[in-house]
Amino acid sequence: MINEKEILIDNLQINYKIAGEGEPLLILHGWGGSSDSWSEVQEILASQGFKVIVLDLPGFGKSKSPSFPWGVADYSELVLNFINKIGLEKVDLIGHSFGGRISIKFAVLYPERLRKLILCASAGIKHPLNLFQLIILKISIVGNFLFSKRLFKRYKDIARNFFYTLLRHKDYAKAKGVMKETLKKVLEGDLRPELCQIKANTLLIWGKRDKALPLEDAYLMKENIPQSILEIIPGASHTPNLEFPEKVAGIVLHFLRS
Repeated sequence: MINEKEILIDNLQINYKIAGEGEPLLILHGWGGSSDSWSEVQEILASQGFKVIVLDLPGFGKSKSPSFPWGVADYSELVLNFINKIGLEKVDLIGHSFGGRISIKFAVLYPERLRKLILCASAGIKHPLNLFQLIILKISIVGNFLFSKRLFKRYKDIARNFFYTLLRHKDYAKAKGVMKETLKKVLEGDLRPELCQIKANTLLIWGKRDKALPLEDAYLMKENIPQSILEIIPGASHTPNLEFPEKVAGIVLHFLRS
């Protein structure tokens, strides 16, 4: 049975869901997701002897947004403060996409609080812009100048959404308020140099058909994280947890019990 709870951390109301008894396993969802994204996997893992906790990260689900644009380190610190507040010494940690980005940072900053790390279709690798994106970026810089003029000010947000969408950051157009600047701040970071600092045994789960974060990212992470293994799910795309929850849960269980 999944129980929904709220907790106040750093003046932010944080929603989370908890199920099961046993070793604590914390799950961080992706950008635009929530704790609901992992409900099926949570139920399966909870039935197998784990206390499974899934956060609504600040700005998502039922949790409040931060008061200023956060970076990945801010989210990682929130995770640390959360496990401190609910009395956990160490956790196994699953991070999906944006949640994987946070999990990588957490593993580097707070290795003593982590047992095993699971990265599911994880973000964190910054790729150079292709020619089309570079052209759009140049246009957007000119656009920033034009839209600073009084005549065009009313169209600035519309134009900004348009350019970020063309740059393949479609989440920017959907984000509201402080979360727009948070997304920009998050995307600016490249965690590639930090991968080699991860000390925890790490499992990488990736969908073979993932177009949001290509399989080459998985191989790059596998190459750079010292104690890591890679499991590829043939029919899955960017959300294996929703597409193949039983398969994902089985892979996670095998890794945690090995």
